Amino acid sequence: MNRNIKGEHVMYGKLKALTRKFIADESGLSAVEYGLLAAGIAVGLWAVIHPLGTDLRSIYTSVQTDLSGATP
Repeated sequence: MNRNIKGEHVMYGKLKALTRKFIADESGLSAVEYGLLAAGIAVGLWAVIHPLGTDLRSIYTSVQTDLSGATP
């Protein structure tokens, strides 16, 4: 069997080192933070634009109603 000086199986030692390296790596956190930031901006934009869309719909409906009675 492949064992190192401590008596551990070599593959187990490599897996343990890889796991420690993965846990210590913080580069992926920035991508998650950017994703949360983008989601927050999207929600903020939706909260501002959604009421404007409702107002625009009522304006276009009233214009359509006014124009439907006009003769060409």
